[in-house]
Amino acid sequence: MPPNPLGNRDLIRALNRSTVLTMIKTYGPIARADIARRSGLSPATITAITAELIDENLVFEKAAGDSSGGRPPILLALNPKGGYVIGIKLTENSATAALTDLEAMIVTKRFQELPGHSPDVVVKELSHLVNTMLKENNLDKQQLLGVGIGMAGIVDSGKGVLRESPILGWQDVPLADMLGALVNVPVYLENDVNTLTITEKWFGAGQGLDNFLTISIGRGVGMGIVINGQFYRGARGGAGEFGHTVVDPHGPQCECGKRGCLEAFVGDLGLLRSAAEAEQRGEIGQPLSSVDDLISLAADGNQAAQAIFATAGQILGRSIANLINVLSPQKILISGEGARCGNWLFDPMCQAVETNVMPGLRQDTEIQIDPWGDDAWARGAAGLVLRELFESPVSGR
Repeated sequence: MPPNPLGNRDLIRALNRSTVLTMIKTYGPIARADIARRSGLSPATITAITAELIDENLVFEKAAGDSSGGRPPILLALNPKGGYVIGIKLTENSATAALTDLEAMIVTKRFQELPGHSPDVVVKELSHLVNTMLKENNLDKQQLLGVGIGMAGIVDSGKGVLRESPILGWQDVPLADMLGALVNVPVYLENDVNTLTITEKWFGAGQGLDNFLTISIGRGVGMGIVINGQFYRGARGGAGEFGHTVVDPHGPQCECGKRGCLEAFVGDLGLLRSAAEAEQRGEIGQPLSSVDDLISLAADGNQAAQAIFATAGQILGRSIANLINVLSPQKILISGEGARCGNWLFDPMCQAVETNVMPGLRQDTEIQIDPWGDDAWARGAAGLVLRELFESPVSGR
């Protein structure tokens, strides 16, 4: 059967629109002639698409630019207030939501405890959260471009289905469709670390990089992967389970059921397990209830607490060295709640990377440790919706 000409025209138009909008976001304020020069699109095509974007309030005209003779060009810029998105970070007990503009800047955020754990109860609470944020900010539903949800687990983002979440105990939950039916806007679902990576790619430290990794440390250890400019999910969305690479098959049991996973040494529960063992040996004077307590002990000079972070950092560093040896990324971004562990964890990590990476590869990879804020997860989820706005419809994302 020959290709559908109408379908081809629609796809080409979508591609051209994505190209123009992304150029305005990246290079704006920018003149129409410069967009045509950079993109190779005809002036007529640029004029038609930019008129459409202006009509939709996504782009606006700014003051005239410098002229080399003749009439000064009118410049186009992204309108940050041309639409809004809501990103939600979902955990087993709570939801953190952020309302952002089109540049992923947070307008407001909200924290909500969940009254139950079943999918139906959670979805109902999320719909209430979305409607409350719109009402509090005097926005109508037409101004909301969509909702993004980030959560731990294996996610089929194309179908909006949570395949597996050991933390929540859910399997094969069509979460995006369930919430979309209640809020009547597009809803996108993704693994939480992937949401951070997507947002870094479009709005953060990953802009302009073709090969980088995002590693998140906290309750678990996860990873987002960008290779050759494309976000890599693997078969059915399962790529990036860095925390469940086995570093010691005889090590402690992980939440996933295996033994010796990286997460069992470096995640919050692994650190607290090590602290409990040190307390039993008399090296720590009292049981600890949080990683923050362990950080305080290390800062007060407790050598056992410092040794726990050092051991975890060394294990993490060896695992990161293996990633560099295999993938040779331009940059590795380390974030998540674990960033609060600071130099107690990251100095030994960097030393272990230097020791274990293949000679000749280390200098090609920058390691950046991001300061952490609780709203980063929700902002990352908002990036799911913004990605839909800017990314090419044939990007292979």
